[in-house]
Amino acid sequence: MPSNDKFEIRGINHLALVCKDMKKTVDFYTGVLGMPLTKTINLPYNSGQHFFFDVGNGDSLAFFWFPDAPDSVPGVTHAAHLIGEGSLTSAHASMNHVAFDVPADKIEGYQKKLEAAGVHVTPVVNHDDSDTQASPELTETTFVRSIYFKDPDGILLEFAAWTRELDERDVNAEPISVEND
Repeated sequence: MPSNDKFEIRGINHLALVCKDMKKTVDFYTGVLGMPLTKTINLPYNSGQHFFFDVGNGDSLAFFWFPDAPDSVPGVTHAAHLIGEGSLTSAHASMNHVAFDVPADKIEGYQKKLEAAGVHVTPVVNHDDSDTQASPELTETTFVRSIYFKDPDGILLEFAAWTRELDERDVNAEPISVEND
């Protein structure tokens, strides 16, 4: 596995997103996804709130609520659709989706659990190296299995499970530059 010789980055401390309704956000992330709420902050001068949820391995997902935040714009501020249901494009500097690492043998069970909770969820996607980059079944090049769903604000979420170790063969695309040379 490649290593970082510039900084000792040990993972994600927290990813901070913005929600429209903190109560609905807390109900979804604790009630539906089971993430413990670990820290709540009322921001100074009645400027909002900042809440943190434990996502495992010492990492957190945080949400800001700002009373004067502009509305979200699907397809700009975040992906407008679930995978397989439309475009996944979002604007530069936006957050496209959050993928939570889950055990590979629990994907199908988690899909059913989300559906039972009333969450619209995709079929299992086996991401692989085929032309379409996905197959309905596992292939020898499948590297991750996923299901996708949205939170109350339309934020695209993914439960993802690695199926094999990545190696040097998996880094094989040159980055595209839009700068004029």
